[in-house]
Amino acid sequence: MIEFFFKRKGARRSAQRNAEVRLCLSLRLIFVYVCVTWLFFSTPAGATQTQPERISLSLELLQERLHNPIIREGNLTVDLREMVIDLRPENSEFRDQFYQLLRKELQKSGTKPLGLDLSNSLIRGNFVGSDLGLRTPLYAPVISSEQSVSVYAPLLTSSEQEQLAHLRSVCLQSLAIAKRSAGIALPNSKDCRALLGSQPTASSEINIFRGSLTLVETRFNGEVEFPNTFFFQPVNAKNAIFLQPTNWAETRFSRSVRFTGANFQQLSNFQTSVFFDKVNFEKAQFQEKADFQDSTFEDTTKFNEASFKKSAKFNNAQWRGNVDFSSVRFADTAQFTQANFHQYLFLTEAIFEQAVIFREVQFNQSVNLRGTSIFNQADFSDTRFAKGAFLNVPGLTFNSNQAKILGNPGEIGKMFRVPTSQGNQNILRNLGQNFRQQQQIADANQLEYTKQKLRLWELSHRLVDININNATRKSLINLGFSPTQADAIARRRMIASFRNTSDLLSLADIDLETYNQLRDRVVITEPLSPVGWLLQAARWLALIVLLLLSGYGTSFWLVFGVGGIAIAYFGWLFWLVDRYRRLHPVPIIPTFYETTWILAGFSLLTFFSLLAIFRNAEQPWLTLGCLLIMIVPLPVILLIRLYQQGRYHDLMDVSYFTEDGTFRQLRLLIGRLPVIPRYQMFRERYMHLLWNRRWNWLNYYDFSLNNLVRLGFNDIRLRDEHLPGIIATLAWYQWSLGILYITLVLWTLSRTIPGLNLLIYLK
Repeated sequence: MIEFFFKRKGARRSAQRNAEVRLCLSLRLIFVYVCVTWLFFSTPAGATQTQPERISLSLELLQERLHNPIIREGNLTVDLREMVIDLRPENSEFRDQFYQLLRKELQKSGTKPLGLDLSNSLIRGNFVGSDLGLRTPLYAPVISSEQSVSVYAPLLTSSEQEQLAHLRSVCLQSLAIAKRSAGIALPNSKDCRALLGSQPTASSEINIFRGSLTLVETRFNGEVEFPNTFFFQPVNAKNAIFLQPTNWAETRFSRSVRFTGANFQQLSNFQTSVFFDKVNFEKAQFQEKADFQDSTFEDTTKFNEASFKKSAKFNNAQWRGNVDFSSVRFADTAQFTQANFHQYLFLTEAIFEQAVIFREVQFNQSVNLRGTSIFNQADFSDTRFAKGAFLNVPGLTFNSNQAKILGNPGEIGKMFRVPTSQGNQNILRNLGQNFRQQQQIADANQLEYTKQKLRLWELSHRLVDININNATRKSLINLGFSPTQADAIARRRMIASFRNTSDLLSLADIDLETYNQLRDRVVITEPLSPVGWLLQAARWLALIVLLLLSGYGTSFWLVFGVGGIAIAYFGWLFWLVDRYRRLHPVPIIPTFYETTWILAGFSLLTFFSLLAIFRNAEQPWLTLGCLLIMIVPLPVILLIRLYQQGRYHDLMDVSYFTEDGTFRQLRLLIGRLPVIPRYQMFRERYMHLLWNRRWNWLNYYDFSLNNLVRLGFNDIRLRDEHLPGIIATLAWYQWSLGILYITLVLWTLSRTIPGLNLLIYLK
């Protein structure tokens, strides 16, 4: 009995274990099934959400939606969202009824126009949106008043009539610009031609779309037609998809337009359109050609982060507001020929893989090319820049061996700007190399001039401003740092020197506001010793002289003007000390005739020299001041001393100047010194100037020319006996300046003569 009891108990335990095993297996199978189902049928993270189920639009449903409009953003709107609208030819009966019923409701009169919302809908077949508008005839003599407009458009409100009349003012403005600017064509749109009266007997019709149009994420499988349409309310086509060509030619948008993220997979035609309000094509994709020729943008326009896979045409476009093409990628040609940019153009970090054409464009404000990439060609030929307009090119990616920038010789080089030379050396070098390869030496030199101006500013900054790495605590506080910040800077310097201005932000005590206020007023570099500071100051002085007197070797006419003033001044000075010696006891003074001619010659030569300076110098008054500092103070001091001490020596009635009597010809006197040697045979060759000749005043200018440029008609020098030392000092001083001047002339010629320049820079 006991044995039987234990056997039954063991059997029950075995059955229980088997049941538990089967339950575990079942649970495992269920778990595996759930995992597999989740893995293969769930939506991955980041994947596009499933589109809502669309309803096929029928005539009954259409009539119901027309009779029961919804309110969206304060406006009555026909709700056709999330529907499939079949407008294909095989569904012609529905298509005709669709346009007829919808047009009837949209054109109804009333204070609040009816809008249309096709968001998230699928449009099969061609969508002729212009058929939904109110067709209004426009005649040149009729549109001249609002009363005439109301006769032909009795359904429009007073506000809508004003918008329609505004179209005339835009056309008149375009006509005025065309008349003022040579080469800009007259307005091409039909309505403009009619309104301007260029065809008095012709008429033009426009389709008026009174309500708003919403096409958010709408998919158009066929063509979209909105030609010659006037939208009175906003158009919103955010993330819309256009699989076939779209036609918006000669369309007028009175309110804002949004094509943000829209996808144009075929030709998009916006030719001769007018955008009265803000335009947004941000992140739009143009898979085929985009045509915006002859269009007018009255307000801010955004194309930032858009993509143009094929050619983009903006020829003759008028941009009256700021234009933003930041981060746009042009995979094909971008054409802006004869466009007019009234405000700022932003091409920040834009990419031009093929040619970009700005030929005959008018820029009234600066063009921002910061970080722009040019891989092929940028054509700025015949481009007009208003006063103050320029090309801002810091961070420009441009390789002169693979791409090129074209522009008018002698003009385009002046338009490039960079804020600092740090980080932009390679850009300026590539731009200069680009123009040298095209033999546009003036433009290449202008870029070098820009580079050296930035270098001058950096040297001035380093010499004058406070160096963080060795400034005292008091200096830092006077500069604008707080005592706590000054102490933090001092502790940081004990550990390691600052390397750049951004290192200041690593200090917890320095906030961003203080950094922004003071970063341009401090210097962060290795401390200069007194000798090093003097060497830097000498470099600064030499650089400023080269920039002011020759444009850093870029302007020969500027150097010519500087030399002309120096020759005239020293020529008059030598005539004065030679011909006006004393009044008592025996007067030795020049005649009235000679005085008149020497002053006339001085005035004439100075006038033409000043003309050359003021026409070619960037800062003519500073150039003139620099020149006068070099040629006036020391000679005037010597002249005052000469007349103070008087002259009491032999040969008072004979000229201090002698000429070589054996030759009279144009000579290049490179090795000539201003005083004749003491050798007796030379004294026999050199004869004193004749005071009693009317043309004697020319000899003093000849001597000044000899001293400064080593060129003259006669070899005129000072005599070696009974010569006051002050007069010899004056001659030697000009002769020393002549060495520097002739060096400057030869250096400038080497940089401005194309053949010699290429030999130097392309060897």
